[in-house]
Amino acid sequence: MPTQLDPLSLSADLLYTVKTEGDTDWLQDQLATLERSRLERALASREGKLAFWLNCYNAYAQLLSEAEPALPEGGVRARWKLRTRDRIPVSGVWISLNDIEHGMLRCSKHPWGFGYLPRPFPSSFERQFRLPDCDPRIHFAVSDSADNATPTAVHSPADVEAALDTAVTWFLEENVTDDRDRDIATVPRLFRRYRGDFGGKRGIVAFLQEYDAIPDGSTPSLRYESASRSPAVEFDADGFVRER
Repeated sequence: MPTQLDPLSLSADLLYTVKTEGDTDWLQDQLATLERSRLERALASREGKLAFWLNCYNAYAQLLSEAEPALPEGGVRARWKLRTRDRIPVSGVWISLNDIEHGMLRCSKHPWGFGYLPRPFPSSFERQFRLPDCDPRIHFAVSDSADNATPTAVHSPADVEAALDTAVTWFLEENVTDDRDRDIATVPRLFRRYRGDFGGKRGIVAFLQEYDAIPDGSTPSLRYESASRSPAVEFDADGFVRER
């Protein structure tokens, strides 16, 4: 039996090969047949889980889109089909992009419900290999996190924390507008869709302060961009919708 690659190296090699348009078939086969004990050892740390699942998600997001190019360009149903079908084999288990993003990376949270609802009936595989908690920074590192997404990076446990902070900083600089005269911060709609991941409105403000998108001590109203990137919904400092 051929020697298997370390799971963390395998996920990194897979994403790198996808990005450089190389042959990924043998890497996908290795991922599909990983011994469960090897995967368990590799993902014993939080950083290992982050690096592995981010690499797998970003690699397969591109591979599946290339396999069926009509789906990403289709309507809501077509895109949902791309994300929900179990077409990713990992260690003998078939999972979907949704399983990785919402199950593994968001610690079994529902894709709807604004980040407050649990994902129903997570599998034993998901419960074993998911992150121990939801890290909101993953929204800025998955390849389809937003219209103006950060460049896709290949992660390792040693650098994933710093890489996530860099991704957040880059994204916020490109996508957050702080109108200090009106005391309004305009932010991408992902903050509204997943606001529970950030700890609600006050958590979003604290997150923006942590990454210097707004000044420390400020409590601006939040305005969320619509799908067209025009401001759609505005909230005041206490988290209530501001009347226009």
